[in-house]
Amino acid sequence: MIRKVTMGLVFIYGTFISLRTSAQISSGQLDGRSIPINTAVPFLRITPDARSGAMGDVGVAISPDAYSIYNNLSKLPFAEKNAGLAVTYTPWLKELVNDVFLASLTGYTKLDEQQAVSASLRYFSLGTVTFTDYAGSVLQDFHPREFAVDAGYARKLSDHFSIGLTGHFIYSNLASGQTVGGGSAPIKAGKAFAVDLSGFYTKDFEKDDGLVNKLSIGAAISNIGTKISYVSSAQDKDFLPTNLGIGTAYTLALDETNQLTFALDINKLLVPTPDSAGTYRTKSSLEGMFSSFGDAPGGFKEELQELMYSVGMEYWYNQQFAVRAGYFNENKNKGNRKYFTAGIGVKYDVFGLNFSYLVPSGSGIQRNPLSNTLRFTLTFDLGARDEDSRTGW
Repeated sequence: MIRKVTMGLVFIYGTFISLRTSAQISSGQLDGRSIPINTAVPFLRITPDARSGAMGDVGVAISPDAYSIYNNLSKLPFAEKNAGLAVTYTPWLKELVNDVFLASLTGYTKLDEQQAVSASLRYFSLGTVTFTDYAGSVLQDFHPREFAVDAGYARKLSDHFSIGLTGHFIYSNLASGQTVGGGSAPIKAGKAFAVDLSGFYTKDFEKDDGLVNKLSIGAAISNIGTKISYVSSAQDKDFLPTNLGIGTAYTLALDETNQLTFALDINKLLVPTPDSAGTYRTKSSLEGMFSSFGDAPGGFKEELQELMYSVGMEYWYNQQFAVRAGYFNENKNKGNRKYFTAGIGVKYDVFGLNFSYLVPSGSGIQRNPLSNTLRFTLTFDLGARDEDSRTGW
């Protein structure tokens, strides 16, 4: 029997994938061609942390915490606390459905002054959808879901520089057992493995009054791994959302109780641009990474359009109350995501709670599935304070 997925699943996951699908490029810019850059398992590129989410999705160079495993693991040897734990819950498409969400659990511990390890779990649920045949008869209910298990190790190479390596196991089950055409093989759950490579540099600048400012620079290549497939055909494997992120952050110690951080991240997907012949699908993951810097039909100008920019600000009062804001910008021809973010954070002893809120900006923009959604992260600082890592934030 020929089966199809109901519009519920198509809409929900289609909206989800729109986070990385580019818009139609207008005629005259690139010969009228539409060249979306699509990947499988796009949930891997969602910021699961309400702190970073409130700062325009920056994260590569801001101060380390339990969520460093997602944006730059190499920061962890410089963490102020010897261990930490965090959990986040994020409703998805809240204005339309009530059973789609992203949840994450992560933690880290410092083995000594030079080393740290971290592990996490991310789980994305698309709720319950109903499969029907072409006559509209109900076949079954299904619970599409995806998750990633992550583990990593980071080490200082000097007093100012560190590196990190993270491994991922990725599982994506969107329509297992269903078929998409008469006589075709059934859809299966997709599985993949990937690694992240990251580096981090940080330096303190002590002022005449004894307060310390901090400059941090980070870089990370994430989701370098196998391609993923939902069918048996080797030609139908999709790329993971391999990404290059470069960021910097500067923290100002205004006085003993007030601190202010400014951060900037630049990201680019290291995924090949589709061509009309479909030959890009035959590239290996590594070939796709290297070719992604020069395969855009519009040349260097279009390559620059693939850059995504995030700016963020964080203000702390007495290390107990934080106010955050940020902005994310993506070119109108490459997805057109543009949004402001805001949030607050509170700390009491070992407990912390962060909130973030996303507001789309501009007209004719790609609406974000997190629009007008409040998400939160609960954090726990464990272990003694590491005096060698204490630098004023």
